[in-house]
Parts: sequence; structure tokens; C-alpha cells
Amino acid sequence: MREFRPVATRRAFEEIASQIRGRLARQGLRAGDRLPPERELAGQFHVSRNTLREALRSLEIAGLLELKKGATGGAFIKEGGGDAAVAGLADLYHLGTIKPEHLTEARIVIGTEVARLACLRRTKEDLATLEANVAAAEHATTKGDMVNRALVNYEFHRLLARAARNPVLTILTDALMEMTRHFVESVGYMPNRYVMPSRHRLLACLRTKDGDAAAREMESMLKRLQRFHLAAYGLNAGRKK
Repeated sequence: MREFRPVATRRAFEEIASQIRGRLARQGLRAGDRLPPERELAGQFHVSRNTLREALRSLEIAGLLELKKGATGGAFIKEGGGDAAVAGLADLYHLGTIKPEHLTEARIVIGTEVARLACLRRTKEDLATLEANVAAAEHATTKGDMVNRALVNYEFHRLLARAARNPVLTILTDALMEMTRHFVESVGYMPNRYVMPSRHRLLACLRTKDGDAAAREMESMLKRLQRFHLAAYGLNAGRKK
């Protein structure tokens, strides 16, 4: 049976991509599925193999396909990890569309609710992983390794988002952490005397599954970070003038 209909437009590759997206939306294709061979697929669409490759490449860039080479290769539907969304938002930050004040505000809104949901939905394994993360951050602090401490702290937020069991919040948190990493590297790190005590208070909330207390703690910490980083950003911007 024919799976796709022929296309005949100036931008045929866009219609090909649209049809494949449509099959995904209707769950006619699922993660791990392999598309028909290139020659067969080009025949179904009535397009050249170059046009087909352009469409497949656009879907690969969008994070929907994985293109593998070799005898067992082909075009495979990719597990949704949100890589394209993370990269797209990071690009908007670098272009200046997303400004530091937007970034820090979004972190407060999303991070607060992530903390609340993580408390309610976390597993024992989630809690153990978060506790290990905090221990790693303290170790980095003891060694005076501020760069590694920052990376471990970003990972704390990613782990917390995964514990919230919401893929949208996971993707948004990944994007926020990627932008935050670039922002903080440009303005400097917050003193540890504020960060680690907050981490321990959050762990206590996670242990007792007190979502409201976790949300308050996270909101307070992120607002403190916002004030510190925006002040540093303004100071650095003033020095550049």
C-alpha cells in the first residue's frame, strides 16, 4: 500500500516534511520506526532523491529523524528529547531576542512549579540522584572548582525537572539551563554561601514531599539569583561602555 501521496510544489521538500509530521501526529509513525528506503520513498512522493534528502535533512535538524549510514542505516523516527527546542531557544538568547531579564524571570516561574511537582512525583531513585548531585556540588566547592560546581548545579535543575514527570517542563528546563550557563559565564558566579544551604532545604522538602515549601524555597533562591546576576550584568554592561 502507498503510504504517502505525490507532491508537486515549488518547495516540495516542505510538503514531504509536512506529510511525515502528519503521520507522526496521527501516530502512524512512532519512535524507532524506519522510513521506507530512499528510492521507494522518492517514488511515493514523485520527487527526485535530492529533494527527498533535503526534506529528510530538515526533519533531522528539527530533531524528528535520525539518519544512519551503512547497510543497516536509513531514516529512523527519533525519540523525542527536545534537542531542537533547546537549540532554538539558545539561538534566540544569543541573537538577543531573549534578554537576561526574560531568562531570569522565566526561571523563577518555571523553576518554582518544577520544585512543587517534583516533591509530589519524585521516586526514591530521583531523591537519591538529587542527593548525590548536592554532594558532588559540595565536593566541587571544597576543591574551589567553581566552574564544575556551576555545571553540577545546572544539572540539579535538570534532574528536578525530570522528577516532575512532565516532558514539556523537562525541555523548557533544559533550554533555560543552557541559556543560563552562557549568561552566568559572562557575569560571574553567585557566592556559595547562598546556593548550598538552599539546596539542603530543598532536599528536606523533597524527603517529606512538601511541595508548597519547596516552591517557596525555590522561588526565594531564584529571585536572589536574579537580583545578583542582573546587577552583575548591569555592572559589566556599564564597564563595556
